[in-house]
Amino acid sequence: MRVIRLALMLIFAGLAAQAEQREDYLEMARRGWSYELRTTMIGRDMAIPVRINGRDMAGAALCVVGEKPHAETRAVLTAFRGLIGEVYGKPLPMRFAGATAQGCGAGRVVLLRLYSGRPPNRALSADVAWMNSAFGLGLPRGRDYAAMSPAMAQTFFGHLGQVTHIMVKQPGPSTPGTLERKFYRSILVEELYQSFTFGMDVLKFDRDARFVSKLQEFPVNMGRMPWSSRGFMRAILGSNPVGLCRFDVFMLHAVAQSPGAQTNAPEFIEFIDANYERLDALSAESFADARFAPLMDPDCAADRTVR
Repeated sequence: MRVIRLALMLIFAGLAAQAEQREDYLEMARRGWSYELRTTMIGRDMAIPVRINGRDMAGAALCVVGEKPHAETRAVLTAFRGLIGEVYGKPLPMRFAGATAQGCGAGRVVLLRLYSGRPPNRALSADVAWMNSAFGLGLPRGRDYAAMSPAMAQTFFGHLGQVTHIMVKQPGPSTPGTLERKFYRSILVEELYQSFTFGMDVLKFDRDARFVSKLQEFPVNMGRMPWSSRGFMRAILGSNPVGLCRFDVFMLHAVAQSPGAQTNAPEFIEFIDANYERLDALSAESFADARFAPLMDPDCAADRTVR
């Protein structure tokens, strides 16, 4: 009888944990994907419709400009392309187009500008000017743009289609240490993931509560610390998980399979609820795949130990 009671206790404990995870996932999905856009770039043509649907990223091409990918960057890009190909069922081709964006073409493009020194603000402004012309974004001409963080991304919607621009700092030519590797990996993974899923940042104020998603961020005050300083890197790594959590892979599958017209609408959350078990099984398989290990954080925890 003791064995039977113990077995029943384990079964009930497992069911309770599964139910808790489901509620955590649904709540995080609501916070990160159920939103309305209330702001836009000043001067943008407001007649251009904005429709958020992560499935539109299927069949996109990754065009790298600026610096060629560092070996650490390349490892992340290779793993991410593999994950996207598996989840969406379509490959994510990648090519290096040189110093400028003009060679990227005007199809479904994700433009990734890499740099390792000072922010290339002049090149960023040239990228936006080219996208404005190629995709009919309706932005004011002749405006200058500047990087506000070492990693930033935005999807632009135009009369001639949509285009995503990502600009990320990567390691320099020297061999990076443990802190640098984790930092550059973390910021690149986050921008790639958010660009392909349209998930929003979610503030997390309880430092002791466990993380569920890479999108969660504990607010930190970094003052005017240089982006290349060890203090800045440690602060970023201590604010959220280094890589994707299981939930993040779950949401990638949800975005890819949602039949709805938009993946930031209440109907998307209803789809997730109705298909939870199937999506959970798919995410478990992808999360455990060794090919995608450079993207994942099995502990789903901020790193406050690396020095």
